[in-house]
Amino acid sequence: MNTQLRFPTLYEPVRKVIPAPDWMMFEDDIGAILRLKQERNAVILAHNYQTPEIFHGVADIVGDSLALARKAVEVDADVIVLAGVHFMAETAKLLNPEKTVLIPDLAAGCSLADSITPEDIALLRQAHPGVPVVTYVNTSAAVKAASDICCTSGNARQVVESLGVPRVLMLPDEYLARNVARETDVELIAWHGHCEVHELFTAEDVRELRASWPGVTILAHPECPPEVVAEADFSGSTAVMSGYVGTNRPSRVVLLTECSMSDNVAVDHPDVEFIRPCNLCPHMKRISLANIREALELNRHEVTVDPAIAEPARRAVERMLAV
Repeated sequence: MNTQLRFPTLYEPVRKVIPAPDWMMFEDDIGAILRLKQERNAVILAHNYQTPEIFHGVADIVGDSLALARKAVEVDADVIVLAGVHFMAETAKLLNPEKTVLIPDLAAGCSLADSITPEDIALLRQAHPGVPVVTYVNTSAAVKAASDICCTSGNARQVVESLGVPRVLMLPDEYLARNVARETDVELIAWHGHCEVHELFTAEDVRELRASWPGVTILAHPECPPEVVAEADFSGSTAVMSGYVGTNRPSRVVLLTECSMSDNVAVDHPDVEFIRPCNLCPHMKRISLANIREALELNRHEVTVDPAIAEPARRAVERMLAV
């Protein structure tokens, strides 16, 4: 271990994914963030797609969208910094209306969230009267408010089946809806939204990976096209994929999802070889140690939700959490 490192205990778990010279460049921001968290009674919630220096260096709570939504309710802090994208920060605010919620970069958006509006949902309700609307959490607060209940990739089937109806509008991720439809008898009416990261994976990619890396285990996120999921060995949310690696300990594995996920899971499983077909989320990568620090120093980019929207949106999220 390099004795010049200021935070050797933090560095030790990530030393195989972050070279020591790179870590040393992060240390000023890490030190400032750790101090600012104490001074402001702040916590950092980080999604699994954040880079390792954020995920392992400064985050207090990490996980997929469902885990962050659940844990946001339990946060004992005055300030929440959401190291993720804007809809996640809105969800944290919905569940913590009295707390200050900050996002380090307002431009950290989401192709799925941008793919649907409340007006679209109103038209869908007209076309399918009486059919409940299940909305993925990867949506704006305004879209959540126009919905009956939310879901994540980790609980989508359970949410759909909890409604006890034969047909459901499941929005906005077409591929998630089609993948869930293969697991349930409920008829799912899908929208045409896609994740710009996961839609890039193809079935041919899976076949090429198997040919190039014999014996590899391939895990696919359910936002991937159904033909990709069909070719994979297993499909699940980022939290479920991480759990699969920990439980099954494949000698060689591919995670068909955003790049940083593999780096973060690899830290906990140094005995597993991770093959990395890399698709970056440009929105997640807008978050950095530097702008997390600025958010805390300057109280920058506070997230607010119109009270008229907040109440029905919160209700849709809370219904999901109750499932």
